[in-house]
Amino acid sequence: MQLTKVEGKSGSLQQQYVGFMVEKEEYSIDILKVQEIIRMVDITHVPNAAYYLEGIINLRGKVIPVVDFRKRFNLPCDSVGSDSSKRIIVVALNRMTVGIIVDRVTQVVKLNEEQVCPPPSAGGDNDCISGVAKVGDKLVILLDPELLFGQEEFGNFADAA
Repeated sequence: MQLTKVEGKSGSLQQQYVGFMVEKEEYSIDILKVQEIIRMVDITHVPNAAYYLEGIINLRGKVIPVVDFRKRFNLPCDSVGSDSSKRIIVVALNRMTVGIIVDRVTQVVKLNEEQVCPPPSAGGDNDCISGVAKVGDKLVILLDPELLFGQEEFGNFADAA
């Protein structure tokens, strides 16, 4: 994980992350990868799409695929209908722009290199975890949005968009 220089009191390297909640867990994505955060909008469903691809949206004339974070990581689906706190985090990836539905956005957090530990090697689909940060008395999972989706998934997104 590479941290960029941000003015800090101690002069150490810091990186800014956008925090969000899914279920009771907090995750973060490098702020430089986040294009914008929008409220939930009507999503056009795409037939025969991957189960986690909610559909597509029109964002100022650009068609963007939208992924449900819960479905992508096999988390329980919300039993409650639309929630006013849900957001779509629009991330710019190397190959395209993708929206990710999250339960709520929390805050932008600055992390020092000392706060970040390497990702756990617990097996499973953890390739997208770039690290785990200690923020106060809680742990925050740092995600690399470039690794959230594989080559096949980008093909599905391109077909959908």
